Amino acid sequence: MHVLQKHDQIVSGIDWSAKSNQIVTVSHDRNSYVWNHEGAEWVPMLVILRLNRAALCVQWSPNENKFAVGSGAKTVCICYYEQENNWWVSKLIRKKHDSSVTSVAWHPNNIFLATTSTDGKCRVFSTFIKGVDKRESKAGTSDSKFGEQIIQLDLSFSWAFGVKWSPSGNTLAYVGHNSMIYFVDDVGPSPLAQNVAFRNLPLRDVIFVSEKMVVGVGFDCNPMIFAADETGIWSFIRFLGERKISSSPSKHGSQGGTGTEFLSRLADTGTFKFFIWDHF
Repeated sequence: MHVLQKHDQIVSGIDWSAKSNQIVTVSHDRNSYVWNHEGAEWVPMLVILRLNRAALCVQWSPNENKFAVGSGAKTVCICYYEQENNWWVSKLIRKKHDSSVTSVAWHPNNIFLATTSTDGKCRVFSTFIKGVDKRESKAGTSDSKFGEQIIQLDLSFSWAFGVKWSPSGNTLAYVGHNSMIYFVDDVGPSPLAQNVAFRNLPLRDVIFVSEKMVVGVGFDCNPMIFAADETGIWSFIRFLGERKISSSPSKHGSQGGTGTEFLSRLADTGTFKFFIWDHF
């Protein structure tokens, strides 16, 4: 229906605001544009990022009055609209990351922002901007200043990606390139952290589908489901692509299920090699 043409290098991030119907894009060309739907066209507006390295990721805030851009310049740009000048400007969170910022995620309070980086750390910052945000003591943001680091999590010893908050904002999840996923409750001075290791290829991103369930996607080409039990302990449940195997016998006397499922059961029981040799 539309082709939004403005960037001249790889488009590395995109997000669509549900309420204001604006699209924000970022690119390796170090630029960002906010696209407004006017008539039959999408009209771009340049965002002043002030970056000297590629922009890597972007996300609108819950109130859609700001968006965050992670970059290869070890900085995070918090962008907001200036009505007087009719343009988007940015304030930078500098000298907090030791490497590229790979993902950003807004807390539901519209103030706290979580980031991951290839320095292996996950951090949470305050993004309060006077004149843009309202202070709410109940959200625990009344004393926080822009760029203030709330917490730094050193749980991963490899690149970190895909940070997300739970719908309530009580739990933070992110993944490491070491085939681990991390869950953090009570983000603050005394966080409660858990990690779940798995034998498969690393994950690249996660999403909360509920307060106690997360879906992770990565290099195994098969989404993974993680869930917390009644005590709050997280664990791997299953692959999203797994099919339920029928337990009823078929009319031919086999164990039931499709041929693919039958081969899968043979592999699980260690008889797959014998099956191949005897029948093929």
